[in-house]
Amino acid sequence: MAATPPVDPIAFHAFELAGWEQAANPYADYWGKLTGQSAEPLLDAIGVGPGVYMLDVATGPGFVARIAARRGAHVTALDFSSAMVALARQGTNALNVVAADAEALPFGDATFEAVAMNYGMLHLARPEQAMREAFRVLQSGGRFGFTVWAPPDEAVTFGIVLGAIQRLGDPNVAVPPGPPFFRYSDPSTSRQELEAAGFARPELRQVPQTWRLDNAAAAFDAMYQGTARTAGLLRRQTAEELQAIRAAIIDQLESFSVDGGIELPMPAVLAFATKP
Repeated sequence: MAATPPVDPIAFHAFELAGWEQAANPYADYWGKLTGQSAEPLLDAIGVGPGVYMLDVATGPGFVARIAARRGAHVTALDFSSAMVALARQGTNALNVVAADAEALPFGDATFEAVAMNYGMLHLARPEQAMREAFRVLQSGGRFGFTVWAPPDEAVTFGIVLGAIQRLGDPNVAVPPGPPFFRYSDPSTSRQELEAAGFARPELRQVPQTWRLDNAAAAFDAMYQGTARTAGLLRRQTAEELQAIRAAIIDQLESFSVDGGIELPMPAVLAFATKP
């Protein structure tokens, strides 16, 4: 087995930031109907209700933050992408949305009663540092929760896309290496790292989700236009490789056709723990 390449946190951070500045609107359009399905289970797990002071880290377009605000929570949200911050601010005065980094939160110790991160762990150069920061800004008894994708054999779109790149393209194109994308899909890894950050009583559960799209081509477009790391892999293929990869992905996804569209199993792993 090949060794995991070392992560240059500065290069990977810059790569992710550039990717999300470009992908913000397509992400909201394509992925919102899927990633928003995790919001209620995540908020339930960390006890967000009326009057709770909550921080939503890596808020993206603000899906989780908006639902928390509708529950009556006092919500602060942040993202490192100015394009995402602008989306999260649109049409609402209920959120305090700031541009900031998950690995260096601009808040004092013990400021919040709950901290959430919906799929943000996948895009951090130092996710363990983000866990420590979540621990720091939480009050004693507060909860931190995050979601990530289930492994690619279960979150099938990732399995199909990455498999096509492996077979028909070059998976080793010049993309700054980051932490393994499915690192926290493993419950034991999530549990160990939450405890290492100081949290107690970590719990893990799977959240069933289905991604409904108009057609298989839309799923490819979602990956190509509305992601950072996967889009980076796709865009660095040759024109011939990309054409072959796209055709293979669409062909495989067609098997999930239902009632004039496609329905893709895309479960999430939800992890949460308490600050003693």
